[in-house]
Amino acid sequence: MLKVNEYFDGKVKSIGCSNSEGELTVGVMAVGEFVFSTSKKEFMTVVSGELEVLLPGESEKRTIGKGEQFIVPANEKFDVKVAQETIYTCRYE
Repeated sequence: MLKVNEYFDGKVKSIGCSNSEGELTVGVMAVGEFVFSTSKKEFMTVVSGELEVLLPGESEKRTIGKGEQFIVPANEKFDVKVAQETIYTCRYE
């Protein structure tokens, strides 16, 4: 069953499913700045565009580009700045 998610007044949208690889989403982020909260460990990969992220426990932002991944532990918050519309995938554990 597909699950549609919408956050931040429609500026972040994703479609998710569960299959043999686990729980996954693919989504798009519009230009803006967002603070996300996690309930599970997240493995995020940028498919197109780039994200500037500030991860838990880090003091400096890092830029994540096409094909790059970052991991966010469960029950944490992380900041994302989007300068151009960006497509991402996320796998949850």
